[in-house]
Amino acid sequence: MANLLETMELADQVGLDVFALGEHHRPEFISSAPAVILAAAAARTRNIRLSSAVTVLSSADPVRVFQDFATLDLISSGRAEVMAGRGSFIESFPLFGFDLKDYNELFVENLGLLLALNEAEKITWAGKHRAPLNNLGVYPRPYQAKLPVWVAVGGTPESVVRAASLGLPMALAIIGGMPERFAPFVELYRESAADAGHDPATLPVSINSHGFIADDSQQAADDYWPGFSLMMNKIGRERGWSGITRQQYDASRGLRGADFIGHPDEIVEKILFQHGLFGHQRLLLQLGLGGISHAKMMRAIELLGTKVAPVVREEISRGSASV
Repeated sequence: MANLLETMELADQVGLDVFALGEHHRPEFISSAPAVILAAAAARTRNIRLSSAVTVLSSADPVRVFQDFATLDLISSGRAEVMAGRGSFIESFPLFGFDLKDYNELFVENLGLLLALNEAEKITWAGKHRAPLNNLGVYPRPYQAKLPVWVAVGGTPESVVRAASLGLPMALAIIGGMPERFAPFVELYRESAADAGHDPATLPVSINSHGFIADDSQQAADDYWPGFSLMMNKIGRERGWSGITRQQYDASRGLRGADFIGHPDEIVEKILFQHGLFGHQRLLLQLGLGGISHAKMMRAIELLGTKVAPVVREEISRGSASV
């Protein structure tokens, strides 16, 4: 935990725009309560935005989520965000007493309630999976007029259209395959937003991927591979996928692969290549999947903030990308 907080401090010091922390309930992850950790980071940072990535909203109480992140927003003087998603793992459902058959229905209902809480201090609401609210106030209110709420999607058209129809920013996970395959989802998002009466130009898109940076490209690949392969192959066994080989991993590091792993110049080239595909405003990189020393993780963040982000910002003419 001390190492994690130190990385968040460094990310702020080197000028990165956002640090996002996922909610997980597995032994490989320490962040089962992201808002608590982000609040600790808020007291130790000055400028960086602090987000979940994601809050597993299907198995969470939206009232409590709103209160937690409104509190974080007050501690951070307006730097909190919520990234809502259904999550890539299912441990939270039995843990909190929810039925997996309600997976999608829970998310839709809870997202609607979270958005309603964000709009008004007092709320009257009724749904299927939670006790109703009858003209009740929900406190505290955030420092910002409203909490920014992003919707994280894994590449299903239904999820993309939902985010667009609600006029919410979209975070698109690309953790495998060729990035070009995901361009239609971004196009669908912007078209659906326009059809729903929202201006697509006002709705940011984030690309969320795996990555690691080192002074030497081969060293970055060798450092990231052990933890990455262990995690991906473990998940593969759980879900009936085939394992990943080193050859596949090395291919994913290429310009048209999904992973951002290498020397700063390679990372810059790949970000700009994908920006040409998506025109996105944010990139989030999961820099570690276990097994990487703290010193190397700190160096990766330093390189991202000092060697990658400034070049990307300069190259994108309107300066609309955040890393």
